[in-house]
Amino acid sequence: MEAELSSQPETWARAAELRDEQKLLPSAGERVAIVGCGTSWFMAQSYAALRESAGLGVTDAFAASEAPTGSSIFAGREYDAVVAITRSGTTTEVLELLDLVRASGAKTRTIGIVGDPQTPLVDLVDEVVKLPFADEQSVVQTRFATTALAFLRASLGENLDAAIADAAAAVSEELDDALLGADQYTFLGANWTVGLAHEAALKMREASQSWTESYPAKEYRHGPIAIAAPGRVTWMFGHAPQGLADDVAATGAHFENSQLDGLADLIRAQRVSLARARRFELDPDSPRNLTRSVILAS
Repeated sequence: MEAELSSQPETWARAAELRDEQKLLPSAGERVAIVGCGTSWFMAQSYAALRESAGLGVTDAFAASEAPTGSSIFAGREYDAVVAITRSGTTTEVLELLDLVRASGAKTRTIGIVGDPQTPLVDLVDEVVKLPFADEQSVVQTRFATTALAFLRASLGENLDAAIADAAAAVSEELDDALLGADQYTFLGANWTVGLAHEAALKMREASQSWTESYPAKEYRHGPIAIAAPGRVTWMFGHAPQGLADDVAATGAHFENSQLDGLADLIRAQRVSLARARRFELDPDSPRNLTRSVILAS
């Protein structure tokens, strides 16, 4: 996990240069569903928010298991394209959904973004974006997810130079003891960083079995702030809503809000989860109850 998360500045830079592959993604104005499971679903949420915010068309993110198929694919919703993110290319729910799209006879184009190209996903999609340089051995995902999102951001026309520089800083900067020793973490985001907040919370649970929660930032004061207290952390990705820092400070909790690009700040959360795993003598490469891919019995 340490080697893989430290390589992210390089893998993002490679993804940003995949110009031909970026052209495979949906064009402006197309209606898009983007699907994944776990970490990939959270990256899908971030892409959907970015694409819609850029005015490029309706973009809905679904957990692959919860896509509204109903009696027909997507229950009557009309999508021009479905984008599926999967590191392994073997995740059951993603493959089942793609198979449903194909069997429906719909004209919906399918695009897969995959870490391991020697997998069943490749034969189920019309186009495939292969990111083998971002694939991982650790069960706990770090670089594949962020590299997929970096690729998607670049496809929307973003210049990632600043984000990549921030990622290099995030890999090497010293971590505050308040972040390493907390007994509870709440991660917050707004717009495209909500997905990052959910992903940060998942990393902490997977790698270090820590108590974590995640919310859209403005929802935090509608109840969840009740658990903020000394010795706990509220971590905001991106620009914080006005007054939030003061509200958290009043609880005695530590408020974390880096000026780094949100995706780069996620690397810092990954590093905290790794450090805590080591502190508790856990193995993030083989965490409790988890496998690299969820393959369900038919």
